[in-house]
Parts: sequence; structure tokens; C-alpha cells
Amino acid sequence: MTTPPQPPGPPGRQGPDNPHDDPATRRLRRPEQPPEPPTEQLRSRRRPPDAAPTERFRPSPPPPGPPPSAPPPSGPPAGPPPGPPPGAGAPPPPSRPGAPGPPRPAGPPPPPAGGPPPPPAKAPPPPPPPPAAPETPTPAPKKRRGRGFLNRQSIILIAVIIVALLAGGLAGAELYARHRADDVLIDVAECVVRDGVTISYGVNPPFLWQHIAGHYTNISVETAGHNVQDADGMTADVTVSDVRLQDTGDSKGTIGELTATLTWKSSGIKETLAENLPDVGNLITGVRTDPAAGTLIVDAGENSVTAKPVVTDGDLNLEVLDVTGPLPKDAVQAALNDLTKKLNDNYPLGIHADSVEVTDTGVVGKFSSQDASIPKEDDNPCFARL
Repeated sequence: MTTPPQPPGPPGRQGPDNPHDDPATRRLRRPEQPPEPPTEQLRSRRRPPDAAPTERFRPSPPPPGPPPSAPPPSGPPAGPPPGPPPGAGAPPPPSRPGAPGPPRPAGPPPPPAGGPPPPPAKAPPPPPPPPAAPETPTPAPKKRRGRGFLNRQSIILIAVIIVALLAGGLAGAELYARHRADDVLIDVAECVVRDGVTISYGVNPPFLWQHIAGHYTNISVETAGHNVQDADGMTADVTVSDVRLQDTGDSKGTIGELTATLTWKSSGIKETLAENLPDVGNLITGVRTDPAAGTLIVDAGENSVTAKPVVTDGDLNLEVLDVTGPLPKDAVQAALNDLTKKLNDNYPLGIHADSVEVTDTGVVGKFSSQDASIPKEDDNPCFARL
């Protein structure tokens, strides 16, 4: 019995000669999902006015590599276009039933029965990771500069510095001028009174201006109290005003006004009389004052002389009122006149006595001078440094 021809493929394959009824399809429902939450619109934050400007980052250029190969020519090929090989486009002939199929590609031989399984094939190595791009340094934010190089604070600071420098320079010049004037005036005053002195100056106008202009408004001189010229135990407190140093032919300048207070202690009067009265000076034992009577009492052992200080024609004199002892009154008066004349003649700058007063401790005299000329060094060597 001849077997009828079979369709190609495995038995029972669906085809036009062997249709199959597919089962009915059904629709699967999508599982219910919870409702989505409401969406919210996100708005960009406002940029603050003082924020630094932003900068766009650009990718770094690729590392240098080999030059690219030349592209193929863009023109048409010189020969005819290659076509499919003969027989390539024809469909394969239908296979016959029972005929063997096309050969399969050869594979690895199957393992022998009962032997160990072959080792698994090694997987190809993973591709190397791409090179990391070089890090681009982030530029520092630019500082905001002021409107100009000199703002208000800078101008105020510069002005304060300039004022401080000027004040420091003026203070230094003031101190130098005072030091220079002290050296000159102290030397002059000590030469005149023959004692140590202390000098101070007026402050209006500033002394630096007085020194530059050569016009001193107020100068005060106080002696140490040891002596004033030949008068032992005498202290002088002198104030000089309106001093103008202007060198002329016969003077070095003028003094507008000079006032002086001379304080003569009782002990100093005794020493002065003992040194300047010949023959009787060594007999003097003490000097007492009587402020109520305005007199001086000179004791010489059991003898005594009573004299009263008086001002006569600008000179300070001692008028003898009474003498107790063998000495005649006229001889004592003549000796005292010689002493007071010597003291009065040595006062410089036209100084004269204005008043005198007897106190519990001695005698206080007021002296003055106006519009006096400062002598040249030929007339009085004490004023040579002016």
C-alpha cells in the first residue's frame, strides 16, 4: 500500500490542510491603582541682587589623538555596480517530502557518554571604562567693587590721617621752638640775676607762631631764691610782655612791659649787710621786722639800728630812724646809702621800684619797666645770645 505524501514539517503542524481551532481570547483588566496626588508647580527662586554672576561650564576639549583617516571619495565608482551573484536572487527550490534538510553548521563535538562535562567557554573581557573627563577648576566668584577708588569712607580716613600728621608735625615744631627758646632765655636770665631760673610762656597765640614772628606776648621768669645779684636771700618773680626781637643799630629789640616782685628775707638782709658794711658788718647778729611800724631793726650785740625801707625817685633806700650805741647816725646812714645805690644801679632794662612793704619775714618790693630797649652785647654781655 502506497503512503500518501506528507506535508513538510513535523507531524501535526498547523497549516491549510490541518487547521486548528484557537481558544477564545479574553480581556484582562488593569489592576486598580491609587489616585495620583495633585501636582504642584515649582517656581524658580528669585536671584538676590547681591548674588555673584553665574558662569556657564563648557565641556573640556577631547584629548589629542591620531589624525582622522581621509574620507572615501564621494564620486560614483569607476566600474559598474556590483550585482548579486548568479542564482543569489532566485528562491530556493521547494524541498520534497522525506528529503534531508539543509546542512547545519558544525558545532563542538558532543561530550562522550559518561565523561566529565566540558569546561564552560570563557566570556570576553569587559570593555575598558571610558577615560574620565578632566576636572575644570571652578572660578572664584568675582568681588563686587565699589563705585570708585575713593569712596566716602576712604576720603574720611585720608582726611583723618592728614590732620593727624599735621597735628603731630606742629606739636613737634612747638616743642622744638620751646626748647630752643628755653636755652636762650634761661641763659640770659641766669646771667642777669646770678641764680637759677624757671621760664614759662603764654599760649595765645601758639608759641611756635611767636617764635617764628619774633614777637613774644608773655614770658614769666622765677628765680630759685638764693640771691638776686648782690642781695642774698632774695627771690624775683618777673613777668615780661610784648617782647619784640628786632635788631636795630643800638638795641636788639624792645620790651613793652616788665613787672617784678622782689621778696627779701630777714636772714638774707643780715647776710647782705654783713658782707657790704665795712668795720661793723661782722658785729651784726640779726635783723628783725616790725610790720606795724614798717621798719627793720638791725641788732649788733647790745646796740641796734632802726631803719625804714622807702622808695625815692624809683630807688629802694633804707632811711635810718634811730641808732642805739656808740655809732653816729650819719655814719650809719651813709653806709646804708652806699649799699642801696649799688643794688639799684645793677638792675637792667630801666627797672625801678614802685612800692615796698615790710612783712613778718622780710621786705617785699614791687618793680616795673615800660618800653625798655634790649641792650647789645657791648653794653651788657648777658644779652649776647638774643
